[in-house]
Amino acid sequence: MIPGELPKLPFIVKPFILYLFLSLSFLAFIYLQTPRHTFKKDPTNHSPDLKIRPGYSSYDVYIERQLNKTLNPKLRQIWTTRDWNRKVEVFSRFFDSLKQRKLLFNGSKALCVGARVGQEVAALKRIGVNDSVGIDLVPYPPLVLKGDFHHQPFDAETFDFEFSNVFDHALYPDKFVGEIERTLKPGGICVLHVALSRRADKYSANDLYSVKPLIELFKQSEVVKVRNVDGFGLDTEVVFRKNKNRNK
Repeated sequence: MIPGELPKLPFIVKPFILYLFLSLSFLAFIYLQTPRHTFKKDPTNHSPDLKIRPGYSSYDVYIERQLNKTLNPKLRQIWTTRDWNRKVEVFSRFFDSLKQRKLLFNGSKALCVGARVGQEVAALKRIGVNDSVGIDLVPYPPLVLKGDFHHQPFDAETFDFEFSNVFDHALYPDKFVGEIERTLKPGGICVLHVALSRRADKYSANDLYSVKPLIELFKQSEVVKVRNVDGFGLDTEVVFRKNKNRNK
Protein backbone atom coordinates (compact mmCIF):
# COMPACT_ATOMS: atom_id res chain seq x y z
CA MET A 1 0.00 0.00 0.00
CA ILE A 2 1.30 3.46 -0.96
CA PRO A 3 1.99 5.64 2.11
CA GLY A 4 -0.89 8.07 2.73
CA GLU A 5 -3.34 6.07 0.64
CA LEU A 6 -6.49 4.77 2.33
CA PRO A 7 -6.82 1.01 2.45
CA LYS A 8 -9.12 -0.43 -0.20
CA LEU A 9 -12.34 -1.90 1.10
CA PRO A 10 -12.97 -5.57 0.48
CA PHE A 11 -15.13 -6.16 -2.60
CA ILE A 12 -18.09 -7.50 -0.56
CA VAL A 13 -18.24 -4.36 1.60
CA LYS A 14 -18.92 -2.00 -1.32
CA PRO A 15 -22.35 -3.39 -2.29
CA PHE A 16 -23.25 -3.57 1.42
CA ILE A 17 -22.53 0.17 1.86
CA LEU A 18 -24.54 0.95 -1.29
CA TYR A 19 -27.43 -1.17 -0.02
CA LEU A 20 -27.30 0.57 3.38
CA PHE A 21 -27.31 4.01 1.74
CA LEU A 22 -30.29 3.16 -0.48
CA SER A 23 -32.21 1.64 2.44
CA LEU A 24 -31.71 4.68 4.64
CA SER A 25 -32.73 6.97 1.78
CA PHE A 26 -35.90 4.94 1.21
CA LEU A 27 -36.80 4.96 4.91
CA ALA A 28 -36.27 8.71 5.06
CA PHE A 29 -38.58 9.14 2.05
CA ILE A 30 -41.30 6.98 3.64
CA TYR A 31 -41.04 8.92 6.91
CA LEU A 32 -41.49 12.25 5.14
CA GLN A 33 -44.48 10.95 3.17
CA THR A 34 -46.32 9.46 6.17
CA PRO A 35 -49.02 11.73 7.65
CA ARG A 36 -48.72 12.25 11.39
CA HIS A 37 -51.51 13.44 13.66
CA THR A 38 -50.34 16.19 15.95
CA PHE A 39 -52.22 18.00 18.67
CA LYS A 40 -52.90 21.64 18.00
CA LYS A 41 -54.43 23.95 20.54
CA ASP A 42 -57.99 24.79 19.57
CA PRO A 43 -58.46 28.54 18.96
CA THR A 44 -61.85 28.47 20.74
CA ASN A 45 -60.29 27.39 24.03
CA HIS A 46 -59.86 30.99 25.18
CA SER A 47 -63.63 31.29 25.77
CA PRO A 48 -64.65 30.95 29.44
CA ASP A 49 -67.87 29.24 28.30
CA LEU A 50 -66.22 26.60 26.11
CA LYS A 51 -63.38 24.58 27.59
CA ILE A 52 -61.40 21.82 25.90
CA ARG A 53 -60.69 19.05 28.38
CA PRO A 54 -57.02 18.29 29.10
CA GLY A 55 -55.32 14.95 28.63
CA TYR A 56 -55.11 14.64 24.84
CA SER A 57 -51.44 14.61 23.88
CA SER A 58 -52.26 13.87 20.24
CA TYR A 59 -55.21 13.41 17.90
CA ASP A 60 -54.55 9.66 17.89
CA VAL A 61 -54.96 9.58 21.67
CA TYR A 62 -58.26 11.43 21.29
CA ILE A 63 -59.52 9.00 18.63
CA GLU A 64 -58.50 6.01 20.75
CA ARG A 65 -60.48 7.36 23.70
CA GLN A 66 -63.58 7.97 21.57
CA LEU A 67 -63.36 4.44 20.19
CA ASN A 68 -63.26 3.06 23.74
CA LYS A 69 -66.89 4.15 24.01
CA THR A 70 -68.05 3.54 20.45
CA LEU A 71 -66.64 -0.01 20.33
CA ASN A 72 -67.71 -0.98 23.85
CA PRO A 73 -69.58 -4.28 23.24
CA LYS A 74 -71.95 -3.82 26.19
CA LEU A 75 -72.94 -0.32 25.06
CA ARG A 76 -73.41 -1.42 21.46
CA GLN A 77 -75.61 -4.27 22.64
CA ILE A 78 -77.76 -1.81 24.60
CA TRP A 79 -77.90 0.72 21.74
CA THR A 80 -79.13 -1.89 19.26
CA THR A 81 -81.63 -3.70 21.52
CA ARG A 82 -83.50 -2.29 24.52
CA ASP A 83 -82.32 1.29 23.86
CA TRP A 84 -83.28 1.27 20.20
CA ASN A 85 -87.05 1.79 20.23
CA ARG A 86 -86.95 4.33 23.06
CA LYS A 87 -84.43 6.55 21.30
CA VAL A 88 -86.07 6.25 17.89
CA GLU A 89 -89.37 7.34 19.46
CA VAL A 90 -87.81 10.39 21.15
CA PHE A 91 -85.83 11.42 18.06
CA SER A 92 -88.97 11.03 15.94
CA ARG A 93 -90.79 13.53 18.14
CA PHE A 94 -87.89 16.01 17.91
CA PHE A 95 -87.75 15.74 14.13
CA ASP A 96 -91.52 15.88 13.72
CA SER A 97 -91.49 19.14 15.68
CA LEU A 98 -88.93 20.52 13.22
CA LYS A 99 -91.16 19.48 10.33
CA GLN A 100 -94.09 21.32 11.88
CA ARG A 101 -91.91 24.44 12.12
CA LYS A 102 -90.97 24.12 8.43
CA LEU A 103 -87.31 23.48 9.24
CA LEU A 104 -87.27 19.90 7.93
CA PHE A 105 -89.10 18.37 4.97
CA ASN A 106 -89.67 14.91 3.54
CA GLY A 107 -87.53 15.91 0.57
CA SER A 108 -84.60 17.08 2.72
CA LYS A 109 -81.25 15.37 2.25
CA ALA A 110 -80.25 14.81 5.88
CA LEU A 111 -77.08 13.93 7.79
CA CYS A 112 -76.74 12.86 11.42
CA VAL A 113 -73.27 13.70 12.73
CA GLY A 114 -71.85 11.23 15.26
CA ALA A 115 -74.76 8.82 14.86
CA ARG A 116 -73.26 5.70 16.48
CA VAL A 117 -75.71 2.94 15.47
CA GLY A 118 -78.17 5.26 13.74
CA GLN A 119 -81.26 5.73 15.92
CA GLU A 120 -81.47 9.32 14.66
CA VAL A 121 -81.32 8.13 11.05
CA ALA A 122 -84.01 5.53 11.68
CA ALA A 123 -86.18 8.23 13.26
CA LEU A 124 -85.79 10.52 10.24
CA LYS A 125 -86.79 7.71 7.90
CA ARG A 126 -89.75 6.85 10.13
CA ILE A 127 -91.21 10.36 9.75
CA GLY A 128 -90.69 10.36 5.98
CA VAL A 129 -87.21 11.90 5.50
CA ASN A 130 -85.94 8.94 3.53
CA ASP A 131 -82.75 10.44 2.11
CA SER A 132 -80.97 10.30 5.47
CA VAL A 133 -77.63 8.90 6.59
CA GLY A 134 -75.28 9.13 9.57
CA ILE A 135 -71.52 9.19 10.08
CA ASP A 136 -69.45 7.87 12.95
CA LEU A 137 -65.92 6.61 13.56
CA VAL A 138 -67.35 3.09 13.47
CA PRO A 139 -69.85 2.43 10.65
CA TYR A 140 -73.18 0.69 11.19
CA PRO A 141 -74.47 -0.02 7.68
CA PRO A 142 -76.75 0.77 6.07
CA LEU A 143 -77.71 3.64 8.40
CA VAL A 144 -74.25 4.92 9.40
CA LEU A 145 -71.17 5.43 7.23
CA LYS A 146 -67.60 5.65 8.49
CA GLY A 147 -66.52 9.25 8.95
CA ASP A 148 -64.74 11.67 11.27
CA PHE A 149 -66.88 14.72 12.05
CA HIS A 150 -63.73 16.87 12.07
CA HIS A 151 -63.27 15.88 8.38
CA GLN A 152 -66.64 14.93 6.88
CA PRO A 153 -66.31 12.60 3.85
CA PHE A 154 -68.72 14.63 1.70
CA ASP A 155 -68.55 17.32 -0.94
CA ALA A 156 -69.42 20.92 -0.14
CA GLU A 157 -73.10 21.90 -0.09
CA THR A 158 -74.39 18.30 0.01
CA PHE A 159 -77.10 18.42 2.70
CA ASP A 160 -80.28 20.37 3.41
CA PHE A 161 -80.33 19.36 7.08
CA GLU A 162 -77.75 18.24 9.65
CA PHE A 163 -78.36 17.08 13.21
CA SER A 164 -75.93 16.25 16.01
CA ASN A 165 -76.04 15.61 19.73
CA VAL A 166 -72.30 14.94 20.09
CA PHE A 167 -70.84 18.46 20.02
CA ASP A 168 -69.30 17.74 23.43
CA HIS A 169 -67.15 15.03 21.80
CA ALA A 170 -65.44 17.48 19.44
CA LEU A 171 -61.78 18.07 20.28
CA TYR A 172 -61.75 20.89 17.73
CA PRO A 173 -65.15 22.62 17.94
CA ASP A 174 -64.20 25.06 15.18
CA LYS A 175 -63.52 22.18 12.77
CA PHE A 176 -66.70 20.38 13.87
CA VAL A 177 -68.80 23.45 13.05
CA GLY A 178 -66.74 24.34 9.98
CA GLU A 179 -67.43 20.94 8.42
CA ILE A 180 -71.17 21.29 9.08
CA GLU A 181 -71.23 24.68 7.39
CA ARG A 182 -69.09 23.40 4.51
CA THR A 183 -71.39 20.47 3.73
CA LEU A 184 -74.68 22.34 4.28
CA LYS A 185 -76.37 23.89 1.29
CA PRO A 186 -77.06 27.64 1.43
CA GLY A 187 -80.29 28.01 3.40
CA GLY A 188 -79.73 24.60 5.01
CA ILE A 189 -80.62 23.87 8.63
CA CYS A 190 -78.34 22.61 11.41
CA VAL A 191 -79.80 21.44 14.72
CA LEU A 192 -77.54 20.77 17.71
CA HIS A 193 -78.55 19.31 21.06
CA VAL A 194 -76.08 20.32 23.78
CA ALA A 195 -75.73 20.22 27.57
CA LEU A 196 -75.43 23.52 29.43
CA SER A 197 -76.81 22.85 32.90
CA ARG A 198 -74.83 19.67 33.55
CA ARG A 199 -71.48 18.27 32.55
CA ALA A 200 -71.36 15.72 29.77
CA ASP A 201 -70.02 12.17 30.04
CA LYS A 202 -66.46 11.08 30.76
CA TYR A 203 -65.71 10.62 27.06
CA SER A 204 -66.53 14.25 26.24
CA ALA A 205 -63.70 16.37 24.85
CA ASN A 206 -65.17 19.77 25.75
CA ASP A 207 -67.54 21.45 28.20
CA LEU A 208 -70.02 24.11 27.06
CA TYR A 209 -71.44 26.57 29.60
CA SER A 210 -73.56 28.83 27.37
CA VAL A 211 -74.73 29.02 23.76
CA LYS A 212 -72.65 32.15 23.11
CA PRO A 213 -69.38 30.44 22.03
CA LEU A 214 -71.40 27.96 19.97
CA ILE A 215 -73.13 30.78 18.10
CA GLU A 216 -69.77 32.50 17.54
CA LEU A 217 -68.40 29.34 15.89
CA PHE A 218 -71.03 29.49 13.14
CA LYS A 219 -69.46 32.04 10.80
CA GLN A 220 -71.84 31.50 7.86
CA SER A 221 -75.12 30.96 9.69
CA GLU A 222 -77.76 32.71 11.76
CA VAL A 223 -79.57 31.47 14.86
CA VAL A 224 -83.18 30.48 14.21
CA LYS A 225 -84.21 29.21 17.63
CA VAL A 226 -82.82 28.29 21.04
CA ARG A 227 -85.06 26.26 23.33
CA ASN A 228 -84.94 23.86 26.25
CA VAL A 229 -85.29 20.16 25.51
CA ASP A 230 -84.95 16.87 27.36
CA GLY A 231 -82.81 14.74 25.12
CA PHE A 232 -80.85 11.98 26.81
CA GLY A 233 -78.99 14.26 29.21
CA LEU A 234 -78.85 17.19 26.79
CA ASP A 235 -80.94 20.21 27.74
CA THR A 236 -80.69 22.78 24.94
CA GLU A 237 -81.59 22.75 21.26
CA VAL A 238 -79.95 25.35 19.00
CA VAL A 239 -81.15 25.73 15.41
CA PHE A 240 -79.03 27.47 12.76
CA ARG A 241 -79.74 28.38 9.15
CA LYS A 242 -76.82 28.74 6.76
CA ASN A 243 -76.83 32.07 4.97
CA LYS A 244 -77.95 32.01 1.36
CA ASN A 245 -75.78 35.05 0.65
CA ARG A 246 -72.16 33.83 0.58
CA ASN A 247 -70.85 37.29 1.43
CA LYS A 248 -72.94 37.59 4.57
